[in-house]
Amino acid sequence: MSIRGPEALASLDEAMRDIRREEEDISKRLARSAERLGKIRENEAELFRQLARLRIDPAIQAELDGRISSAEGKARDMLKAHAKDLSKAEAAVADEDATLARLTGERNEALKTFETHQGELKALASKLGPTIARDPVFAGKRQAATEMADIAAQSMRKTEQAEADREQKGKPYRDDALFMYLWEAGYGTASYRANNFIRFLDGKVADLVGFAKARPNFAMLNEIPLRLREHAERGIENARLAEAEVDALETAAIDNAGGKPLRDAMAETQARIDALDAEIVIAEDRRDEAAKLVGQLSQGGNPAFEGALGELAAALGREDIQTLLAEARRTRTGQDDTIVAQIDETRVRAKEEEGETRELNERLKTLAARRRELEDIQWEFKKQRFDDPRSTFRDDKLVGDVLNDFLRGGISAASYWEKWRGSQNWSAGTSDWGGGVGLPNNGRRSNSPWPQGGGSTMNWPDSSFGGSGSQPRPRGNSGGFGGGWGSGSGGGFSRPRTGLTGTRKSGGFKTGGRF
Repeated sequence: MSIRGPEALASLDEAMRDIRREEEDISKRLARSAERLGKIRENEAELFRQLARLRIDPAIQAELDGRISSAEGKARDMLKAHAKDLSKAEAAVADEDATLARLTGERNEALKTFETHQGELKALASKLGPTIARDPVFAGKRQAATEMADIAAQSMRKTEQAEADREQKGKPYRDDALFMYLWEAGYGTASYRANNFIRFLDGKVADLVGFAKARPNFAMLNEIPLRLREHAERGIENARLAEAEVDALETAAIDNAGGKPLRDAMAETQARIDALDAEIVIAEDRRDEAAKLVGQLSQGGNPAFEGALGELAAALGREDIQTLLAEARRTRTGQDDTIVAQIDETRVRAKEEEGETRELNERLKTLAARRRELEDIQWEFKKQRFDDPRSTFRDDKLVGDVLNDFLRGGISAASYWEKWRGSQNWSAGTSDWGGGVGLPNNGRRSNSPWPQGGGSTMNWPDSSFGGSGSQPRPRGNSGGFGGGWGSGSGGGFSRPRTGLTGTRKSGGFKTGGRF
């Protein structure tokens, strides 16, 4: 079952909202955990005061009580100030979430407007199609473009076969270390440089491996694919130029029939979508910074706060207090035993709380990294115009099981994105205006509003111009990818960064919980 581009993007948006909601939930749980840990420390301090009243001299007791009270007071004050900072940071995240929700909503409305204009233009093109298709000039141009596209496709197929032969038939040569030594040294060519002694030895090696006979064959295996590729790429460029001439005729016919206002409206709407996408990037990066601060504060990531709690913990860990506790353990009085048991229980609770905090912290980091990867995927999705109303995806599991697998860390962001690219198609017989000669070229589509007739439908291989098969021309100037597609997540995504967070590249990881 297939899924349309707008619905696919909406599913990714929903997954993003789920991640953000879980981030918010974990931040709140961390904040509560930090608060509980502070109270546990205060309770432990009070228990030591009670133990001191039973076990030590009043003068020493007062000095000990003063140290604990001082550290406790600082911690309490810092907790209050820290709570205010955390509340402010949480409000900043909420504001950015509201901004993102508004921008996403506006973008969805703009995309619906674009689809409306697109449908109107397609209807106009369908009405004009039979008439213009019979025009001799147009028919000639379209036929020429189709023939050039077929020739280019045949040339590229020959190129690919030659490149496959180069890899297969050239392997025995590349595996021969002595042959490759002479080849790389340029032996037998004008570029060969060596003294007489080395020349003598190299000559012996050449005789041994039959270099004189093998070298021309290997050179031919390498040279033929290069020449074929140059020829194929010239053919592709010629086909593109021919297509451009057809586009010009089509555009003129549409404009003469009243289509220019619709085209202008589409361009204006697309400009609005592009502007909203830029605003979304900025808002996402602002939210990322705010979420980082919430995460730090939720874990007590405030130097003054950490110092105050650390001072309290140090006061409770003083040697005289530990001696007091050890002596109380050695005696067998009811009051001592009760207080010591409560202290032990308090420390167990503190360790459990600290362990949970560490787990939540790791989970929060995982979610933040996954959110940034999903932002990268959404950016590429929109840049390639996969959200276009005529864009479809054969595999609806991309927004189901496969999406869940990605969110759980089962596959990398790069692998998930490749699945989107491999599943994507454009509605049959559609182009910018609804028809086209069917000339695929690096993510572009023909503007043709006319019936396709006998147009070519071949796909350019990925190795030619970086394209991914037969795709319509993007609504705007999408450009190419920002880097190579490596095996690690985030390796080649081109999402722009506002400078708030650096490159924000993250590796693979596993997640738990809902994702």
